[in-house]
Amino acid sequence: MAKKKNRPIVAVVGRPNVGKSTLFNVLAGEKIAIVKDSPGITRDRIYADVNWLDQTFTLIDTGGIEPDSNDIILSQMREQAQIAIDTADVILFMVDVKQGLVDADAKVADMLRRSHKPVVLVVNKVDSFEKMMADVYEFYNLGIGEPYPISAVNRLGLGEMLDEVIGYFPETSGVEEEDDRIRVAIVGKPNVGKSSLINKLLGENRLIVSDIAGTTRDAVDTEITHNGKDYIFIDTAGLRRKNKIKEELEHYMIVRTVSAVERADVVVLLIDAVEGVTEQDAKIAGIAHDRGKAMIIAVNKWDAIEKDNKTVNEYSAKIRQVLSFMPYAEILFISAVTGQRLPKLFDTIEMVSENHAMRVQTGVLNEIMSQAVAMQQPPSDKGKRLRLFYITQVSVKPPTFVIFVNDKELMHFSYTRYIENQIREAFGFQGTPLKFVIRERKEGK
Repeated sequence: MAKKKNRPIVAVVGRPNVGKSTLFNVLAGEKIAIVKDSPGITRDRIYADVNWLDQTFTLIDTGGIEPDSNDIILSQMREQAQIAIDTADVILFMVDVKQGLVDADAKVADMLRRSHKPVVLVVNKVDSFEKMMADVYEFYNLGIGEPYPISAVNRLGLGEMLDEVIGYFPETSGVEEEDDRIRVAIVGKPNVGKSSLINKLLGENRLIVSDIAGTTRDAVDTEITHNGKDYIFIDTAGLRRKNKIKEELEHYMIVRTVSAVERADVVVLLIDAVEGVTEQDAKIAGIAHDRGKAMIIAVNKWDAIEKDNKTVNEYSAKIRQVLSFMPYAEILFISAVTGQRLPKLFDTIEMVSENHAMRVQTGVLNEIMSQAVAMQQPPSDKGKRLRLFYITQVSVKPPTFVIFVNDKELMHFSYTRYIENQIREAFGFQGTPLKFVIRERKEGK
């Protein structure tokens, strides 16, 4: 079974006011602030999917900088550069032609150069290529290669810049394609027990959680064999330094989560049973939901909870309420310390992974759709009624369906949800999101 290639990650680094968010919005087509059809998710402008010449990549903003003083700007830029170096395939380093080359740029350029990661140097606010090229050439002095002049506002020079960016993406090797081990990302807030869980599954303390200031730990891939089958676990534990301010931690955690989720088939969101499900958990879950990954919610430290016969149901209801945008997710109560229900975790990973890759025949889908339409009439507006002509599954991971209708405007979110529920009733699809694309076809075609 060929594996779907993961999207490369491109991280943007740069001082305040060089135009990072303008570039972000232009490349992402302005649509990244809000996810319309997922109630309960508000999305920080941290990441977006960008398409260029048949290549899709994830663009990540490495965080805001508070411009208090030059020292603070420099230390926060170094922070950003470190996040980019840890998580990105390509780094976009953005500078501003109007402010010229400043000291902080040079110091960050040193860091980036030493990392040996590919860096594309982008000089923004070049409104006239003829008049300003001399100022652009000044940035050759940073020693990280050719400066690419752009104007994000006027959308100039973006093509050359993107060509350069995708030129660094890894070629897809034949070996990579054949790897059919399930990739599982363990995500969650700091200290919910991600490393303890992986250590327990491994049966040895491989992931030593270190508190030494300045230790960098990239997301670690661990191979675990269970019942003769190999899995790859991707861990996002081990935040880099202890003395971080809370906001930066959260930002860093989200960037790390995006990069881990991107590489996974199944995402296990670990929730702290003692603390309960939080807004931050919803944010992390939202990333996996956006990315269409199979989803398990594992409530850890369940051994530490006083229980009666209602506890599990009450707890599950609370999770369903906070994570209302993913009713499909499987919920499991575990303990990384005692090992409670960890074998069940593997069974659940297998099940949701199969559902994530399941295909349904077109004939069967159309039968289900006709029955659904017969049971509940499609909506109409001003005398025009919605007609559903045909449904077919076009891809897996997540299962994606195209429905052809006479008028897209009439296909309300609620009716799509109704069709989805009928399909789920017939096939289960537990643990995986389903995607629906609505296409218009003129009557009689």
